[in-house]
Amino acid sequence: MLARALGARIRPHLTAARIAPATLPGCDGLRLFLLNDDFPHDALSPDEMNWALNEPSYWMFCWASGLAQARQILAQPELVRGRTVLDFGTGSGVVAIAAALAGAAHVVACDIDPVSLESTAANAVLNGVHLDLSGDFFDLDERFDVLFAADVLYDPANRGLLPAFLDRADQVWLADSRVKGLTAPDYAKTDTVLSETRPDLNEFDEFRHVNIYHGQRSGISGHAC
Repeated sequence: MLARALGARIRPHLTAARIAPATLPGCDGLRLFLLNDDFPHDALSPDEMNWALNEPSYWMFCWASGLAQARQILAQPELVRGRTVLDFGTGSGVVAIAAALAGAAHVVACDIDPVSLESTAANAVLNGVHLDLSGDFFDLDERFDVLFAADVLYDPANRGLLPAFLDRADQVWLADSRVKGLTAPDYAKTDTVLSETRPDLNEFDEFRHVNIYHGQRSGISGHAC
């Protein structure tokens, strides 16, 4: 039922598309409703290509950076256990769901795309966790212990959000496969990990290398491993 409802969102635009549950590798059984693996990427009609380029449904994929953050959380549950967590630009909800599975006290998944939030809600049900949803970061009046954001820095305009993240949370974790050398006050690179987008988009190898950045407000101690 949930997969059918999400599939109905894209089938008028991508006639060969299906949405089905997929188990993510290295994520302790975490599953997401994703685009079918055998979708014919190279056989799009001009109308389908135009829709895919101009109205991208990011929630259909588990992007490499989001997958890397989910793995980070599940491997280091102490990052979120008992804490309040915000997942900014949640997409499919993979990072928010990983935080809930790892024992976070309260998780908010935030995205400006209402269909992304619909997908996130369906994926939360699929994994048996509860998330709160928000469509506007700036409308949230809650402070968080930890904020996660994956692949939000590809647009240079979004760099202005970095101070806002630290105003809203004590700890910030960023994952990005396209930003190789972030320089920003109170942020530092901590690691580069291998990851992959699901379903596979045959991306260049460079986009499989995900950089992890940690942000921390001055005077706040926390995990940066």
